[in-house]
Amino acid sequence: MKHFLGIEHLSKDEIVSLIHQAIELKAHRGKSGFGGDALKGETWAMIFTKSSTRTRVSFEVGLTELGARALFLNANDIQLGRGEPIKDTARVLGRMVHGAIIRTYAQQDVVDFAEYGKIPTINALTDEEHPCQILADLLTIHELCGGWEGKKVAFFGDGDCNMGRSWAWAAKRLGFELVIAAPKAFQPDAEFMARLGEAPVTLTEDTEFAATGADVLYTDTWVSMGREAEAEERLKILAPFQINAATMTLAAKGAIVQHCLPAYRDKEISGELFEERAIEIFQQAENRLHAQKAILIHLAENRGV
Repeated sequence: MKHFLGIEHLSKDEIVSLIHQAIELKAHRGKSGFGGDALKGETWAMIFTKSSTRTRVSFEVGLTELGARALFLNANDIQLGRGEPIKDTARVLGRMVHGAIIRTYAQQDVVDFAEYGKIPTINALTDEEHPCQILADLLTIHELCGGWEGKKVAFFGDGDCNMGRSWAWAAKRLGFELVIAAPKAFQPDAEFMARLGEAPVTLTEDTEFAATGADVLYTDTWVSMGREAEAEERLKILAPFQINAATMTLAAKGAIVQHCLPAYRDKEISGELFEERAIEIFQQAENRLHAQKAILIHLAENRGV
């Protein structure tokens, strides 16, 4: 694995290996011999077109803990914001920095940067996938549920967002059951499902079916960045897909609640349920740091291979 572009491009073994490394890094954070010099003396560019809290902080802290310098580049402050092609930016930065972390809209921009920059490239979120978040989620499920084997994950809301698609690829690679509960217009389209192929993924509009026996209840904001103009219509259509106390009564014993944040209380999740399950949700947020450190180390070790 030379780049980290999406769960779609990873094998089961690669995902499992990254999770196991993240477990070790978390358990031994700050101790010598556990990654502290893995990126010593390196500079990694962080190119962000979309705003961020968790992604920016977790990557900057992770790079620092691994001995590297984070060079944050808001896309509007560099020539990308004036129309320079991503491939030209890549060919410049590829001669100066050791790796790139990109958070943007188009998946193709990340793909093109990896091709033309010829340095390790990480997808820190696009409209197509959010693979760093999924690794953190899987780490959390491993910690709280003992693993994902034989588990049922129920995703509620906008199933055609980057999180819904990333979860679908994770289910295909790892074999756990995924049920996406969403209005028809918010389900992954036929083209995506054809690309996904055979996978333990079910699409439904029946929230009770999705929640029944689920080990993980998962939701995300209903108004993703770039969709603000659609907010009123989206909130109205998606309202029946909120997760709340009633949803929890249908879930499996010991089920957990996950939200990749930011959370909008009493929209995709009731305020009561969010606060009740805050420990699980913020453990999930913390795990972004450990999962991403595992990604960074893996890419550094495989640079040029």
